[in-house]
Amino acid sequence: MKKTSTKKGMQQKPRPVLKWQTGAYDRDANFKFVLPYQFLLLCRLVDKTPREIIWDFTDNLACASSNREGRDAAKEHLINYFIAHGYGQHHYSEEDIRQIFKEMDAIGMLFPRESNGKMNLIDLYAKWRDKHHTYFFKKWFRKPRRKLSKKEEI
Repeated sequence: MKKTSTKKGMQQKPRPVLKWQTGAYDRDANFKFVLPYQFLLLCRLVDKTPREIIWDFTDNLACASSNREGRDAAKEHLINYFIAHGYGQHHYSEEDIRQIFKEMDAIGMLFPRESNGKMNLIDLYAKWRDKHHTYFFKKWFRKPRRKLSKKEEI
């Protein structure tokens, strides 16, 4: 009988849900960049690692379902930051961008918090959410009449 090696700590990279989730848009992304020195100083002064702050920033901007309590003001500031930088405004109006964030927030708010440990409810939510993400993306991507390349099609 052959022994099979199992490397602990090595996880398989998740397959993309949508075909375009590769390269620069890969969900399992590892970035290597130089942090601005002032940002690093600030992180150390407030005893938060750069990873914690960057994770918190992306989690709030994504209107994720985890750690939602008491974050509405921060999310609103981040949405205003996103709009002030003009992100996406070559495709969408400011009202459209705000609607995109409202819809993302609604998805996050539907997470079954009162599931009382019933994993079935959480699993059902996760399946629905994953299907809704595909619908949500197609709806908003196609609104300005954009098209994915044949290689990237959903």
